[in-house]
Amino acid sequence: MAYYIGIFLALAAFLFARFTGLDRDRAFYPTVMIVIALIYGLFAVLGGDLTTLGWESIGIVGFVLTAVLGFKFNLWLVVAALAGHGVFDLFHGHVIANAGVPVWWPSFCMTYDLTAAGGLAWLLHKSKIEAKVAG
Repeated sequence: MAYYIGIFLALAAFLFARFTGLDRDRAFYPTVMIVIALIYGLFAVLGGDLTTLGWESIGIVGFVLTAVLGFKFNLWLVVAALAGHGVFDLFHGHVIANAGVPVWWPSFCMTYDLTAAGGLAWLLHKSKIEAKVAG
């Protein structure tokens, strides 16, 4: 069920951003990626484990940095970050023990991330959004 909800919500967010024009600003998807990257940190805080927060911060910094570089230079980096985070979700529980993560979260987040990456890739491929910074 978490897989279906992840896909549904990612598609709903994608369509909402398209119809409202929120995704016309190249900052939209990098911002989404940054929020996604921070959630495992939130779960570490909810789990009450600062050591886990430290381990989660390594991934957070990597994904946030990639999102910022994608915003600054090429949005294909954000596609890679979203897809990479989806893969990270698949292995997260085997790498970092985070007691605050709900059991359904990794499968939900993986499908959300991969669907969002696919949506942004489609927009870039169809030139609905410029991949590179103009100038």
